[in-house]
Amino acid sequence: MDDLDRLDDATAAKAFRRLVRHLRHRKDAENIDLMGLAGFCRNCLADWIVEADPNIAKDEARRIIYDMPFSEWKAKHQSEATPEQIARMQASMAKNEQEEEALDEALDESFPASDPPSMSEPGR
Repeated sequence: MDDLDRLDDATAAKAFRRLVRHLRHRKDAENIDLMGLAGFCRNCLADWIVEADPNIAKDEARRIIYDMPFSEWKAKHQSEATPEQIARMQASMAKNEQEEEALDEALDESFPASDPPSMSEPGR
């Protein structure tokens, strides 16, 4: 078990909320640039919410992340991607694909199938 797995769910949830609030504040950090540098963006965070709880619709998860409908955020804050940004994103996504299997294994180890959801979800 690595140190991340020792982090309790309440603390992890607070850190996640802080990350989302930071991204809401930093509208200048465009999703295409986040994808190019780190291989994830606000939409990925919303997708991960849906993965964690399939009862949450994709549009609702994006609203949680953006604090407004995605279409509104996109119209207000997203500019047209440059060819350079697209190339960086594509290279970064290729790295994600190379590492995806290792990440899936790490996630599987973080959430053993033997643990019922009530054991790993705060407040339940």
